[in-house]
Amino acid sequence: MNTRRLLLVLCTLFVLPALAEAGALPRESAVPGGIAIVALGPAEEKPSAFFLDKPVMVKPTESGWVALVGLPLSTRPGSQSLRVESVKGKRATLNFKVVEKQYEEQHITLENKRMVNPYAKDLERIREEQTRSRAAFASWDRHRSAQLDFRLPVEGRLSGSFGKRRFFNEQPRAPHSGLDIAAATGTEVVAPAAGRVIETGNYFFNGNTVFIDHGEGLVTMYCHLDTIAVEKGQEVSQGESIARVGMTGRVTGPHLHWSVSLNNTRIDPALFLSHETFAALDAPNH
Repeated sequence: MNTRRLLLVLCTLFVLPALAEAGALPRESAVPGGIAIVALGPAEEKPSAFFLDKPVMVKPTESGWVALVGLPLSTRPGSQSLRVESVKGKRATLNFKVVEKQYEEQHITLENKRMVNPYAKDLERIREEQTRSRAAFASWDRHRSAQLDFRLPVEGRLSGSFGKRRFFNEQPRAPHSGLDIAAATGTEVVAPAAGRVIETGNYFFNGNTVFIDHGEGLVTMYCHLDTIAVEKGQEVSQGESIARVGMTGRVTGPHLHWSVSLNNTRIDPALFLSHETFAALDAPNH
């Protein structure tokens, strides 16, 4: 491919809602906390793409390669840029648009005030756990092709949506980084897609926790578990049991907190579920 044709391909931006809706890709939502799907065009070999200097997932489609860009909640609406590199080292920049989204507030009252303002002796433990969590979310397995047709990790009722600005005992805290699915203690939790367990443990805020690396910067986290059924380093298949729902850590009742991270960015897990699956989860009589 000559240089002129390569630059023409790399500088073209497409929107692919049909492919996303068909389930070949997660659903696109180019908002803070969402996913931008940026077409890179056809090429004989897989190009590389970077957003905010982090590598992003690149997948093949019938129309060519596309980049799946996880957008942080802190992303400013407007034009954003993606750096693209060919196998031969040629570079180009693609611009794409991020649309504004306002998330609701959530006010939670906790009787255990230590879970709002930890004691001094808790802080060392919390810092160590944060280091482990950051390392897990930063995992990048380039040898594993990520499975994107997720299934629901637990049957239950949606009790907390992604992105809500949270207040614990009226004190502001970080926005909600996942979905909360309420279910009875002991309800089975399964892997939504194939992957490798890269971290487990009991965390101060998150309780019993499991991290799974699905490949290419796609990592999922499961918190507040009653029991854990997998070990670090274990390979799991889609639908395999990994844990049981509990109420460990900072909780007001039994539920699963499920986070999805793409290019080390926490995004809305609902984008990896079909409209039908998510609607059933959100149904009042579910």
